[in-house]
Amino acid sequence: MHAPWFRTARLAAALIAVSIAAGCGKTPRLEPLAPDAVVLAFGDSLTYGTGATEFESYPAQLERLISRPVVRSGIPGETTAQALARLPITLDAVRPRLLLLCIGGNDLLRRLGKQQAAENVREIVRTAKNRSIDVVLIGTPEPGFSISPPGFYEEIAKEFGIPYEETVIGEVLRDSSLKADPIHPNAQGYLLIAQRIATLLRTSGAL
Repeated sequence: MHAPWFRTARLAAALIAVSIAAGCGKTPRLEPLAPDAVVLAFGDSLTYGTGATEFESYPAQLERLISRPVVRSGIPGETTAQALARLPITLDAVRPRLLLLCIGGNDLLRRLGKQQAAENVREIVRTAKNRSIDVVLIGTPEPGFSISPPGFYEEIAKEFGIPYEETVIGEVLRDSSLKADPIHPNAQGYLLIAQRIATLLRTSGAL
């Protein structure tokens, strides 16, 4: 039989392990957004709202859901390198408290290389964080059967300790009723994206 002190130590170790495991599953925390805090939605056509009207884009629908100003800064066809180049001037102009980053789809569609896309996304996140801007990362799926984001998005989210929405774009693109064309949502698809991001913002403490 084990001595009482050994059983106590083993129980304590088990409790610590459970606590660590539980902590690993928690959404990273964000600073609460003041009512007038500006949110910048930054990316490509998925942020621009291709496939729907401007007022049906996910940034516009998110603004109505969270009662905070959401600036839509999406350029159709933009790559991660192009987004990285225009980021500083956009941050200077908008001065956001929170950056919603959804970029990389055009790199993946054009097969420009996942490693370089990852480095560009990482540098975008680093640039925002260095300006004390919180970041939420939204994964963009790879073309193919699974329609799921490459692993580098999750790695970057863990590296910087930022909230990550991994599944919603893929869910939309797998459902023909939520798409305007093979790679863009319709108004209902953008609404689902906005709802999922609003939920993540609440879970992370931003709202």
